[in-house]
Amino acid sequence: MIRRLLISTLVATACWAGSANAGKDDNTLNVAFTNEIATLDNYQESGREGLILARLLYDNLVSKNLETGEFEPELAESYKLISDDVIEFKIRQGVKFHNGETLTADDVAYTLNLVSSPEYNARYQIAVEWIDSVEKVDENTVRLKMTHPYPLSLEMLAGNLPIYPKAYYEEAGPSGMATKPIGSGPYKLVEQTQGVRFVLEKFEDYFEDSPKGMPSIDRIVVRILPEANTQYAELLNGSLDWIWRVPPDDAANLERQPSLEVKSAEIMRFAYMSFNPQFNGGDTPIADARVRRAINHAINRTAIKDALVGGASQIINSACNPIQFGCATDVTEYEYDPDKARALLAEAGYESGFTMDLMIAGLPTVQAEAIAADLARVGITLNLNPQQYGSAVTTWRENRAPLFLLNWGSYGVGDVGLSTSQFFGGTGDDVVKNPELIKILQEADTSMDRDRRAELYADALKIIADEAYWVPLWTYSVFTAQNADLELSLQPDEFVQIYSASWK
Repeated sequence: MIRRLLISTLVATACWAGSANAGKDDNTLNVAFTNEIATLDNYQESGREGLILARLLYDNLVSKNLETGEFEPELAESYKLISDDVIEFKIRQGVKFHNGETLTADDVAYTLNLVSSPEYNARYQIAVEWIDSVEKVDENTVRLKMTHPYPLSLEMLAGNLPIYPKAYYEEAGPSGMATKPIGSGPYKLVEQTQGVRFVLEKFEDYFEDSPKGMPSIDRIVVRILPEANTQYAELLNGSLDWIWRVPPDDAANLERQPSLEVKSAEIMRFAYMSFNPQFNGGDTPIADARVRRAINHAINRTAIKDALVGGASQIINSACNPIQFGCATDVTEYEYDPDKARALLAEAGYESGFTMDLMIAGLPTVQAEAIAADLARVGITLNLNPQQYGSAVTTWRENRAPLFLLNWGSYGVGDVGLSTSQFFGGTGDDVVKNPELIKILQEADTSMDRDRRAELYADALKIIADEAYWVPLWTYSVFTAQNADLELSLQPDEFVQIYSASWK
């Protein structure tokens, strides 16, 4: 209630003060983030905000068209698969870095060999650990050899593996790239107040054939504003043009302001509850598939989603996000049916119910409380155990928890190899350890045949649903609020394409 009153007051004040339009008037886009940006070195940054800025500063060999799902050459002029574990890239000629140097095959080979080396210790190892080596064939050609056939190679190369200028990096080192980055992207950094403000200007020598397109906005100012109400006030008075991750209630209030546009876009992230049938050496109610199915039937996912999640989110039935490649949705569905849940519990010998711990990480406690309330109606009492994500994952991997409620973003990658396989393919996160599933998923994760992969993932997802190893819950959406004259949309991978922004 207090929050709503604050927003209402801000809206009223903005209406009285009138609407500024400074951003559009001088072709400057003013953006605010809540979370601090630690570094502008793409390979050492972990926060989504810093990685969004990195895509303004740097380019990659390829990019992914999120509308078609196709991969398009970016710094590469073309590419081809030489064998199941070797890709050859022809490097685009005439591309300039922000310091005037020309991109060559040396820069490509140097960057990818550097960041994939164990000594470099890239922040996201999953993005580079599949690279064995990169060899310069001639001045405009490189060959990338994988450690094994890796069907997600292009996914990783698209946006996650920018190319650095060899000469500059050797001179400036990691600290130089972190604070005075040089890339070949559509914008260059011209001013920085560490952790507070970043000013970028359009790179006039940006190459015309880039799939990112030529930038329309001359100047982008990014500020870190931890307080939501400060962001709202500045958005309403025109000092800001764009903010994101706005809570649904606040978004509804901001949407009433005619100078603003509020958008909700579905993203790759989804919520789920995972069962550990191996907990306590298998001496646990959830070792019985009937109990797992009962829990699925007992949770009113639609009611919880509508009341507490909102936006463009949707209910899921598979162990993945439907917008990911390979996410087959033709699986067993568990409709909300408390009577069926009670019958299954009785059949399994738990007519009087039982008590169990539920570990939570990354979901609001109110959502866990709603789930617990539904399960209480069929006789299952949950002890809620909220934890920090890192410690919760460690607990889960060590088989010290029976139930885990959390969300997963698949690193923003639209492929079930980073969702279904992550949790059922024999990894450290796989507590089920179903040999049939592991075999299917390991084949899918190493096949370069796209159709075969889709078939295998469909088989695996059906087994997961039939055995009720998860309670798939819902996808997430993100609310953004922006100047009504601004054209800027959020993509499912949560990497906001600020470089594509323009004024109406």
